[in-house]
Amino acid sequence: MSRLPPQQLSARRVATLKNGVISDGGNLWLVARHPSKVWTFRYTSPVSGKRREMGLGSAHTLSLADARRHAAEARNLLIERIDPLDKRREEERERAQKAANVMTFAMAADRFIQEHAPAWRDRKGEATWRGSLEKHIFPTFGEKSVRGVETDDVLAALRPIWLTTTETAQRLRARIERILDYAKGHGWREGENPARWKGHLAAILPKPTAIKRVKHHPAVKREDMPAVFAALCRLSETGIGAKALRFLCLTAARSGEVRGARWGEIDEANRIWTVPAERMKAGKEHRVPLTDGAMAVLEEMRPLRRQNEGDYIFPGARRGRPMSVLAMSYALHEAAGTKDVTVHGLRSTFRDWVAEETDYPSEVAEMALAHVIGNKVEAAYRRGDLFDKRRDMMKEWEKLIYIVKD
Repeated sequence: MSRLPPQQLSARRVATLKNGVISDGGNLWLVARHPSKVWTFRYTSPVSGKRREMGLGSAHTLSLADARRHAAEARNLLIERIDPLDKRREEERERAQKAANVMTFAMAADRFIQEHAPAWRDRKGEATWRGSLEKHIFPTFGEKSVRGVETDDVLAALRPIWLTTTETAQRLRARIERILDYAKGHGWREGENPARWKGHLAAILPKPTAIKRVKHHPAVKREDMPAVFAALCRLSETGIGAKALRFLCLTAARSGEVRGARWGEIDEANRIWTVPAERMKAGKEHRVPLTDGAMAVLEEMRPLRRQNEGDYIFPGARRGRPMSVLAMSYALHEAAGTKDVTVHGLRSTFRDWVAEETDYPSEVAEMALAHVIGNKVEAAYRRGDLFDKRRDMMKEWEKLIYIVKD
């Protein structure tokens, strides 16, 4: 074996090099492109005869001595006519296979949730995922190797709930699919995803829409709205829930948007409530025109502003927290005289009124409700938020519900 050329690098030179490519001899190179600095091993493959380059690690974490040791190991492989890069990849495959053999579906699910939950908008998302999997999936194949999960396993978990709690079953199927895709990406399993819907489970399980029709939120009838709103006005003398509900009726907003509303979101001079993107279901900022009635509600809530640590317009019983959704539900049930209506159903009442009793185009109503535009072409061309038209529409809606019928 021929002697190696003298080593050209020193620990100091490695530390001070900003940019450049320097050989240390013996196929070891230092490649610096500020701020990165990596060790590479350059060689001719004894198998293919092609020039190859194998990364050894960052010079910020791998010392010169360790880099030389790795290069020596690679040179020994070349003497045995073994390609170092092929050897490394083979070892990585073996490690992945060993991991797959011990990686259960429950373990893969836990890893997936830990890595992805921080990016989820819903703070309860992690608990929801874990709870549903622990209840419906883990008892069936949670302890099975993720590599071995098959269609029969997925069906065994989903079939008992597919016809009874279809919406939950659909969500679980999607969660299983994502976890198995995650496992495949890590090399813990191979082949097609047994939880995929199109071209697979769709041919086995009944179509969800054919099982159970969508259940709409029970809504107050349009002709009853003036009387219900009048009752809310009376209840507002003693209850914050009724005030919040009046504000919801006059803005067509969701209950979560109203309960989380803060004084800093209100532009009183221009009578506009701007809901930030992070609190909107569509993840997009939403401007809401405020009618006389809505402004009156804000004026009624103003005395509580100084006492409210969280700056919420409708504060809850606990300091620094928004009011509970139950407070709004109780107020609605008392005003309507029945529990067969929901707070969310008030938005349906508003939408039906626009469609059946006004000439406003549907897109104006949809924009007022902050619904996502389903048509991508329409969404691309609609740049504005139809604010002026929405303000006129909300004024008409206010005139309707403020009239108390005999």
